[in-house]
Amino acid sequence: MSARPRIPLRKRLLVRLLSASVLIAVCSVTATAWLAVETTTRALREEQGQVLAEDMDVLARLSGYAATHPDWHGVEETVRTLSARTGRRIALTTADRTPIADSAPRGTSLPPRAAATVDPLRTDTSTEPGAQRSGIDPRVVGPYRLTTGERTELDAAAEARRRCFARNGIETDIVRTPSGRPALEDSDTGAAPAYVPDACADGRLNTLVRTEKKALAHLEKLAQPCLKRLGLPDAALAYEGVDITDRSIGSRFLSEKFAARGIDERDVRYCTDTARRSQLDPYVAPAAELFLGGGDSIAPRFDMSPANKAKVVGAAGLVLAVTVAVTAVLATRLVRPLRALTEAAQQPPEAHARVPVTTRDETGILAEAFNDLTERRERLEAQRKAMVSDIAHELRSPLTNIRGWLEVTRDGVVEPAPTLLASLHDEALVLQRVIDDLQDLAAADAGTLRLHREPVSCGDLLDQVSAAHRVAADTAGVALRTEADDGPWLDADPVRMRQVLGNLVSNAIRHTPPDGTVTLTARRVGEEVVIEVRDTGGGIAPDDLPHVFDRFWRAEKSRSRRTGGSGLGLAIVRDLAAAHGGTVTAASGPGRGAVFTLRLPGGAAPSDA
Repeated sequence: MSARPRIPLRKRLLVRLLSASVLIAVCSVTATAWLAVETTTRALREEQGQVLAEDMDVLARLSGYAATHPDWHGVEETVRTLSARTGRRIALTTADRTPIADSAPRGTSLPPRAAATVDPLRTDTSTEPGAQRSGIDPRVVGPYRLTTGERTELDAAAEARRRCFARNGIETDIVRTPSGRPALEDSDTGAAPAYVPDACADGRLNTLVRTEKKALAHLEKLAQPCLKRLGLPDAALAYEGVDITDRSIGSRFLSEKFAARGIDERDVRYCTDTARRSQLDPYVAPAAELFLGGGDSIAPRFDMSPANKAKVVGAAGLVLAVTVAVTAVLATRLVRPLRALTEAAQQPPEAHARVPVTTRDETGILAEAFNDLTERRERLEAQRKAMVSDIAHELRSPLTNIRGWLEVTRDGVVEPAPTLLASLHDEALVLQRVIDDLQDLAAADAGTLRLHREPVSCGDLLDQVSAAHRVAADTAGVALRTEADDGPWLDADPVRMRQVLGNLVSNAIRHTPPDGTVTLTARRVGEEVVIEVRDTGGGIAPDDLPHVFDRFWRAEKSRSRRTGGSGLGLAIVRDLAAAHGGTVTAASGPGRGAVFTLRLPGGAAPSDA
């Protein structure tokens, strides 16, 4: 079987990048086409919106004409003016298609459907600025138009109100409603003032004048039959005031008056609107149908000529070619740092090669990750070498002592006295302790450390550890104390926990001077049990504190058996705490002693405890 030829990584990567660039180019062309379509669609919609705005303006102009004239006589000039301004045909007819006014030549057929109905008494209030909710054009004034004297009187009241507002720090403008009544607007917002100062609330501007009273009385008379059917009794006007911010005081004024009597406001408004339409009907032009546009023309269909199609295809091809060229250049720049990464990865492990980081993109991030990996590998290799050296040193010293004493005893130089045998036994115990510690660490690293969990009382645990180290503490002149709250229990391996606390206590006794104190405390904090071993020794330097749980690490570098152990005790503490689902931390400072804190998951006390 012949082996398949291997393509170099650089070429494979380049091929993939070029394929990706082609895909990107196709996507960019598609996106460009989509953007063009969306832009054209948006432009068409804007044009349609502009046409709609023109239609609504035409309807508003003609509705205003009907609101201020009792008939359509003379509307031809307005129709021609609007047609010339919009460039569109405008025609008005009666409901039976009898022409009223038309900007097109006589005899031109009308569109199949009317664009709108021009009826100021039944208008779409959403298109009329200032229109009331009744659906009546506010420009229909009728009997509410004020006389010259009434206007003069109210103008004086409005000017006095404006000056009063100005004295109170409120700038307002006087505007005139269609009926001739003046009203005040905030100069900044264009709306009614938010409040009226007490000094300005004289009621003069709010008082109904004779014309308004007469018109409202007539309106109420017209609404009475409908209101009686709603259960409202006959009543004169209940008050004489009017909201000066209102632009039309007709049916809305009357509706609010009667709605306050507990009748549904919609029913009352129906009665008052119907009555007002009857009241205003003689003052407005009859309803008419509005026709816009030619009506017989067919909407042009958008089509693309062969020349335009060729331009689009050519532009798309040019975009594709430019994209491929740019992507090829970028791919070459991308391959160069990847090539450096490949060469660095192929170097011998002992070289610990690194690559320069020249960019902050994905390639730069990859180079940083590669350098970090190299640094970790170099650090682990140094730790491995140091660990091998430390293990050899820890085992060499007791073995050398045992071998030396055995040789001189074999040669008859020294008699095998009990003291010699005791010394050899001590050296064997040192070897056994180092081997046991290494075995525990190996089991923790492999995840095979066995724990025999059972409920453990923290008070009993501290007492057992204290009793086991009492002789060593007394010999060193160190006071050993225990403090445990009532109730803390652990779900733990008691043997391993004694080993953990034993390592911490022995370490604390070793580094505490005579007359010092080592204190063991246990308390429950939430769902955790916190066990502390605190000493009054010389403390740990800040530079040494991060390394106290490293294997074979010692603050005293001489490795003397009088001042230090094997250097594995705290590493075992860390691994055993992690095996129980907890953590161990160290805090200290020069001259302040050291505090080792175990945080372990709390357990429940046994039922027979």
